[in-house]
Amino acid sequence: MSSASATASPARGAIAFLTSRLRQIGIFIALIAIVLFFQIVTSGRLLTAGNVSNIIVQNSYILILAIGMVMIIIAGHIDLSVGSVAAFVGAVSGVMIVHWGWPWWAGIIVSLLIGAVVGAWQGFWVAFVGIPAFIVTLAGMLLFRGLTQIVLGNTQITPFPTEYRQLGGGYLFPQLFPASSSPAEWITVGLGVLALLLYIGNSLRERGKRVKLGLESEPASWFYTKLVFISALIAYMTYLLGVAPGSRGTPIVLIVLAVLILAYSLVMSRSVFGRHVYAIGGNRHAADLSGIKSKKVDFYLFVNMGVLAALAGLVFTGRLNSAGPGAGNLFELDAIAAAFIGGAAVQGGVGTVIGAITGGLIMGVLNNGMSLLGIGTDYQQFIKGLVLLLAVAFDVWNKRRTRAS
Repeated sequence: MSSASATASPARGAIAFLTSRLRQIGIFIALIAIVLFFQIVTSGRLLTAGNVSNIIVQNSYILILAIGMVMIIIAGHIDLSVGSVAAFVGAVSGVMIVHWGWPWWAGIIVSLLIGAVVGAWQGFWVAFVGIPAFIVTLAGMLLFRGLTQIVLGNTQITPFPTEYRQLGGGYLFPQLFPASSSPAEWITVGLGVLALLLYIGNSLRERGKRVKLGLESEPASWFYTKLVFISALIAYMTYLLGVAPGSRGTPIVLIVLAVLILAYSLVMSRSVFGRHVYAIGGNRHAADLSGIKSKKVDFYLFVNMGVLAALAGLVFTGRLNSAGPGAGNLFELDAIAAAFIGGAAVQGGVGTVIGAITGGLIMGVLNNGMSLLGIGTDYQQFIKGLVLLLAVAFDVWNKRRTRAS
């Protein structure tokens, strides 16, 4: 009887832990279920080397925007202008690089600085004047869409230099290991092995620290299950991008995304600034009373959002090799949807960068899977809207369940 109880105890502990983390874990389970569903109904076409690369490249600018958007939402704000800002920065970069003949790298640097200025403009009105972010960024959406059309004169700018286009659609050193002469793209394989070792080492080290301090609440069974699963996922992605038939290597924008995800995850989880963002979103009045300079934090959040919107605009423009007046249309809605599907709370104070990226991937896989099935854009919009509604409904239900327990 005692041995049975001892055996059941870890299982009950793991179940209790998973139940308490249903909000965070559920989104990953949803992504896995959606991937498996489309892999089956598309007869294996979803998880091919070429299609996985397409999913990464086609959704990269939304994922970049989602990183900044989830930070804005955690602080209790919203930004409706990011699509227009991305279009505006792409248009300005086209004028500088194509029309004025600037070096591509100078155009990119100045474009990012313009994004920071745009973010500072909107952050000033939100943080220091006190106008709600919804109104400020709604005005910004119209303002920068108009400026985009003025800059372009309702025409497109094309073509862009090859180096500029690499940011949105290029691959890391494609000439070193061409598919015609090499059995694998060894740069991708090396990066995958490095990522795998770093993940396993960091996970074991961090758990060891928590156990030593008596702060570990995650059951060992769940920890090692998660470790094995994510390690297998990294290995499989490495195979698809570097070894599988049709693989083309590592997209440059994937490296950019990896750096952004790692950097912003550390900022939000381990820095004073990140803790201040969560505190402001949880209870702004209490944060002010505790000495947090909420206006300054709000200002820098919008500056950061401006820079990320500029980067997304550069990636999108480089991928299309064209800056057009219609660029960035509905980007803001996709980024907001990614944040909320990824577990961000409408009231603020809750959300993670990884969750927003997962939400963006869910939207991307849905788009790609439905396109592979030949489903029209009208039904795609309907289904994505339904997914967003269900995600927020799940969040509301989970909060009520937590309160009741």
